[in-house]
Amino acid sequence: MNKFCLLFVFTVFAFTNLFALDRSVTSAKPIDYIKISQDFLYAAKTGDTTSKYIDTLSKANEDVLAKQLNNDNKRLAFWLNIYNGFTQVILKKDPDQYTTRNSFFSSRQIEIAGRQLSLDDIEHGILRHSKVKWSEGYLGKLFPSSFEKKFRVEKLDYRIHFALNCGAKSCPPIAFYEPASIDKQLMVAVRTYLKGECEYDSAKNVVNVPALMGWFRHDFGGKKNMLEILKQNKIIPQDRKPDIHFKKYDWSLYLNNYKSENNG
Repeated sequence: MNKFCLLFVFTVFAFTNLFALDRSVTSAKPIDYIKISQDFLYAAKTGDTTSKYIDTLSKANEDVLAKQLNNDNKRLAFWLNIYNGFTQVILKKDPDQYTTRNSFFSSRQIEIAGRQLSLDDIEHGILRHSKVKWSEGYLGKLFPSSFEKKFRVEKLDYRIHFALNCGAKSCPPIAFYEPASIDKQLMVAVRTYLKGECEYDSAKNVVNVPALMGWFRHDFGGKKNMLEILKQNKIIPQDRKPDIHFKKYDWSLYLNNYKSENNG
């Protein structure tokens, strides 16, 4: 076989392998980060290893992640799963962190797409659309980060407060959130938590509600709208306007508080 034939055969072989490699690369299935957030939370619940999910989340491409989280339903599902999953993982590994809760919530020990985030960053920056933590929901941040602005919800949904679990006994139970059914899931979360935590005294016309409704009262639309929420969830009668009292929060550490099944 002459040199020309050898060169021709080699060229054909090289291009064939190049096209095969190109097809394998382009046909590779992209990582579904919302699914990863669900699998991560499930592993945290069952006690399986979470390191592979944490590694995948830390190495996520920021632009790819933003493209996947392109509406509020997807953002809510992803970040609720991330918040609840990391709370469990961190506190199971080091429960002593809960003795200094302010530090625990503000410490940036969660890596998503190469960015170090705290639980406060996720809750108040992303899920509450850049709200100042201790302002009852009335004040927004003056200078939110570019990452926060890229990933935060467009509209604050008060129902997140009945879905976030920070490890305390007074926290709502944990569910696995998914975009397609998150509206129904959050409605169930609200109803379940309010029925378990609210106490209505018809004789005194007083209703005791969870402390978090007082902490973030503007998120709930103030006391007037709180009463509407309580009526919608059949906590108080439609024709009554009781005084609202806020209960004390039980900060006792209480992990593995998962719903028995996914109500979505």
